Amino acid sequence: MTVAAPLVEHMRAHARWALPNEGCGLLAFDAPGHPCFFYSCTNTRASARSFTVDPTEHLRAIQHADRNGWWIGGSFHSHPHGPIAPSAMDIAGALDPRWIYFIGNTDRVAGYRIEGAHPRAVYRSD
Repeated sequence: MTVAAPLVEHMRAHARWALPNEGCGLLAFDAPGHPCFFYSCTNTRASARSFTVDPTEHLRAIQHADRNGWWIGGSFHSHPHGPIAPSAMDIAGALDPRWIYFIGNTDRVAGYRIEGAHPRAVYRSD
């Protein structure tokens, strides 16, 4: 999978902005299935160890994506104090195996498909 450099930088910038907490957001995908837009969202938990995307912002992202012919097909959150790999909590919370779950920090971003308890890396920014 390829991810445009500006999207990766936007995710990394959001991770910096959210410090010391986890940042979070959603990704829209275009018709061919490429990530095309990153929605920075509020982490309503305001936590360094977990996140919840603000539901109003989630709905607005869906509406914006629909207006542009895209779909929400992934999420992003940062791990400010750990590796950019899915934690047990991330795996348990991955409800849609078609989504790509991006995890990053201020330096790097990785993307995973998670089916059951089995994350599979599909993207790394390094």
